[in-house]
Amino acid sequence: MLTNAVLWAVIVMLVLSLSRVHVVLSLIIGAVTGGLIAGLPLTDIVGADDKVVTTGILTHFQNGLKEGAVIALSYALLGAFAVAISHSGMPQMLSKKAISAINAKKDGKRGSLKWLLIGGVLLMSMASQNLIPIHIAFIPLVISPLILVFNRLQIDRRLLACVMTFGLVNTYMFLPYGFGDIYLNQIILKNISEAGLDVKGISVIHAMLIPALGMLVGLLTAIFVSYRKPRIYQDIDIASNDDLFNQTTKSTKLSDNIKYRTAIAVVAIIVSFVMKLYTDSLILGALTGFGVFMATGVVKWSEADSVFNDGMKLLAMIGFIMITAQGFAEVMNATGQIKPLVDASTEIFAGSKGLAAFAMLFIGLVVTMGIGSSFSTVPIIATIYVPLCMSMGFSPLATVSLIATAGALGDAGSPASDSTLGPTMGLNVDGQHSHIYDSVVPTFLHYNLPLLVFGWIAAMIL
Repeated sequence: MLTNAVLWAVIVMLVLSLSRVHVVLSLIIGAVTGGLIAGLPLTDIVGADDKVVTTGILTHFQNGLKEGAVIALSYALLGAFAVAISHSGMPQMLSKKAISAINAKKDGKRGSLKWLLIGGVLLMSMASQNLIPIHIAFIPLVISPLILVFNRLQIDRRLLACVMTFGLVNTYMFLPYGFGDIYLNQIILKNISEAGLDVKGISVIHAMLIPALGMLVGLLTAIFVSYRKPRIYQDIDIASNDDLFNQTTKSTKLSDNIKYRTAIAVVAIIVSFVMKLYTDSLILGALTGFGVFMATGVVKWSEADSVFNDGMKLLAMIGFIMITAQGFAEVMNATGQIKPLVDASTEIFAGSKGLAAFAMLFIGLVVTMGIGSSFSTVPIIATIYVPLCMSMGFSPLATVSLIATAGALGDAGSPASDSTLGPTMGLNVDGQHSHIYDSVVPTFLHYNLPLLVFGWIAAMIL
């Protein structure tokens, strides 16, 4: 196990990320390291007939990049939709009202507003997965304008990162609606069924209740223990930076037809939501929402190009990271050492269900931490885990819980996950929030460790 290429690739990637090397570079170096350890050549080896005899690491990596193109385009269009919503003035209006409410309250009476904001951030994060599935696009349009409000209330941004990540991850791994329907029904149950286990009649909510409670314990720990103390940030004028929202809204007078513009923003969100549900396409949902702003004149035709470009820039970095993560995942698959990692782990445990369950959860953590996507992890591990669970005597319900938890492990706390990249994007608009040390490390500690424990309990008692 100590020579396993996948394990070392993830270790290299994590060490580099913790050393403040950019996530994209960390993923590339980790992928190359894993491929070389597995014995893959760096470039293709071509035979005498000019045909590729052995595919190289770089080719596998480039093939993986293609798989991330749709994801990146979806995020870019969501960014354009988010900037269009900001262009309407609705987020700025909410921010101004919140600041006015703070100024109107005495220092001793601001606690209620603090908890109201934290609760609102949690509800928005959860709704972005199930009710209004715009995913992380809500973060820049809602969180960024509220940064000065959070500063006035001295809310620890690590707490806000934990709150958002909880809503982004726990909701899809527990409730089978929106993104939860994709993860639990279309990926988990589909892949388990294709691997040979009958999952008819299994309730995914029942299967994931205990792991979901584990994440809830982590959230409560972050709120009431780890980050309950005030944290002071400098009130940096975001408008003095080259902030995208201020670029796109500098010509917008919030007092000019603000009720109309806000109403249009609400309509655009609803239309985008309906289109996403009808077509199951984030791309069409975002484009339709953007079209509503243009058709109603909230985004003028003369401004559409700049608003659209600025929106794409907003989420471009996340798109690049997600594309790179797909390249990393392709190289890991090409090494052929994911199954040996599982086999080596189970051999150590000599038939013990408890130790085998822990091994499967831990491997899920390692794989997801590397590729940054629960949705991509499950197809990799399901074909291996299902026969193993059946041979070890796990019930179908326990198998579903084990595989779904193993897939979700590492989504919170991965440097390449949108569940950590999204919060960082919103909280670091003034340069005072570190992606690794303020988003990745806090969410890893508060969610992955409880998920390991509660996922193991679920596997043993279900």
